[in-house]
Amino acid sequence: MDKWKNQGEGDNESARKYNEETEAFAKSGKVGEAAKDAERALEGGERDELIEAEQAGKARSKGEDPQLDKKAKD
Repeated sequence: MDKWKNQGEGDNESARKYNEETEAFAKSGKVGEAAKDAERALEGGERDELIEAEQAGKARSKGEDPQLDKKAKD
C-alpha cells in the first residue's frame, strides 16, 4: 500500500494506529510522569503559550463532545 495514500475522512488505518499507540502509552506507566510534566509546564514559563494554544484550538471547536457528560455520569 502507498505510504501516503489519502484515505479521506474516517480513515480507519489512522484511527487504528492512534488507538493502538494510545493504549500502549496508557499501559506504559508513563501517564503520571507526563501529567506531572504538563503541570510543571503550566506552572512555569510555558503557561501563556499553552493557554494561547488552548484558546486557539477552542476557537475552532464545535464545542465539547456531549458524550463526555454521559460518560462522567455512568
